[in-house]
Amino acid sequence: MQDWIVPAVAGVLALVALGLVVALVRARSGTERARADAQAEMAQLRDQLAALERRVDRPKAAPEASFVITDLGREETEQELEPGPPVGSALFADLLLRETVVKAASLAHGVRRALDAETRNRIRFEMKREVKRARKQRKVDTREALREWQDRQRADLPDEGSAA
Repeated sequence: MQDWIVPAVAGVLALVALGLVVALVRARSGTERARADAQAEMAQLRDQLAALERRVDRPKAAPEASFVITDLGREETEQELEPGPPVGSALFADLLLRETVVKAASLAHGVRRALDAETRNRIRFEMKREVKRARKQRKVDTREALREWQDRQRADLPDEGSAA
């Protein structure tokens, strides 16, 4: 009676093994497809990167203008690396004095503008308004604190019952 169990178990194991082989083959083919797609995408990205590098490596011709703000994009030559002519002490003192005078004049203008009557009146108005607001807020806070204190005092009193 139990002779049929061994072939049945062997058949089930064979079917399970066959199912695992099929699943493995499908998974491997899916992995191969994904790998091929990734390699194709990587090749495309390499081509794009190479094109970008060629575009960046190519020096751009600087437009000829009467003046140039920066030397960015131009190749350095021996002439450009040489220092400029020395500045004499009189010229240096003149440049330094001019810069100092400009800074002092801008500071004086700022101070004069800050001390202007219109500016002082605006500041005074804003200060008065802020003081009034602060007073009102303090009064409200004081009333609220007094109410809370009175409520706590009432709550602390023992309840003696009615007087009637």
